[in-house]
Amino acid sequence: MELNLAKTVVGYLKAHPDEKFTARQIAEWVFATYPEQCQAKKQSSQRLETDAELLQQIVREISSQLPRLQRKHLELKTTEGRPRKHYYSDRTDSAEVAAVESDGVAPMTDASTLKINEHALYSMLSQYLWEEFEVFSKRIDDKRSSNKRGPNGNRWLYPDVVGMEDLSKEWHREVRDCVTQYSDKRTKLWSFEAKLLINRSNVRECFFQAVSNSSWANFSYLVAAEIGGTDTLKELRMLFAAHGIGFIKLDVDNPADSQVLIPARERDEIDWDMANRLATENRDFLEYVKLVKQFYQTGEARPADWDIPDLDD
Repeated sequence: MELNLAKTVVGYLKAHPDEKFTARQIAEWVFATYPEQCQAKKQSSQRLETDAELLQQIVREISSQLPRLQRKHLELKTTEGRPRKHYYSDRTDSAEVAAVESDGVAPMTDASTLKINEHALYSMLSQYLWEEFEVFSKRIDDKRSSNKRGPNGNRWLYPDVVGMEDLSKEWHREVRDCVTQYSDKRTKLWSFEAKLLINRSNVRECFFQAVSNSSWANFSYLVAAEIGGTDTLKELRMLFAAHGIGFIKLDVDNPADSQVLIPARERDEIDWDMANRLATENRDFLEYVKLVKQFYQTGEARPADWDIPDLDD
């Protein structure tokens, strides 16, 4: 019996609702589940000589068929970023976000029961920032903020994570001392707003939250563990053109494999008025400012003072 790949893929995803699979993972399941049909497919082809070539062909066919299948089956959805993952869900985009936010956790790995909450993203982000950019990062806890302005007086005021990049680590000491006296160009300050899931229902809200709490810095980023929908990244790029906020896709399985999908546009000068507002309202941000000041005074940033992960664990 000839393999109906489209029907097989839809049936498999429907049988595993809300679990996310790459095209290769689906192809490997097809190969293992329907060995006779797959071997018949290889024998009928003049180009496929090995099982590896057959598997790659199934991967290509799944990837090419899924956009058409999604137009026919609206429950079939695809994440953005690489690698793309495909899944079946009866929930709307807004319902997916609501479920993540109400539970505080979300399934993050393929066919896995592993769940992760938003708080866990911060240490992963810190690891990625240190390994990729050597950025010293610090968590900002909004619970350590003043509430004198009322319940929503400081809404969207604080980023989740802030960072400092030491531009002078390779400089001669005399040059560092000179720059310390005459300018503030030894560092770049970074700011990040982190989310578990961004899709078409919340992309603009998340982006403008990052605009509100992070645009004081030299580099401002929105970060997400997952990005859903075929047009979400397109929307982020359009918003970036107007506001310069970048986007990082955080790989929670291996933070070192995270990707800057949209590089932030550099702001030449720090908005110190906004930084003062954050420092006045939040003790964590005040500690961050003190650490930056200490760096300028001593020329050193002590890893123990920052959220630098112990990569030997």
